[in-house]
Amino acid sequence: MVYVELEPEVSACVETKAKRRYEQIQSELLGRGEKGEAGERLEILRLFLETTDFSKLRNEYEKHLVKGRGVKFILYLVEGKPKYEMRIIQDTGKVDK
Repeated sequence: MVYVELEPEVSACVETKAKRRYEQIQSELLGRGEKGEAGERLEILRLFLETTDFSKLRNEYEKHLVKGRGVKFILYLVEGKPKYEMRIIQDTGKVDK
């Protein structure tokens, strides 16, 4: 399964990270011309950016960032619809779902 990982920070929200990754992949594709998995990742990001309520999403994860925990989003498609998992990374490096 093709997926995209994003790790928001206090200084760069998940929306900003998604936009940056989208632009990065888009530039790579323009340079290479072939799509493959990069094209699938671009589509995942495009749909995520178009359909996500980022205010609601920020409210879910910012409290963890403020407490010094890391947050990781795993983005993927299910039947052509964007889905995500949010994982909280504890200080010890342990990942909680």
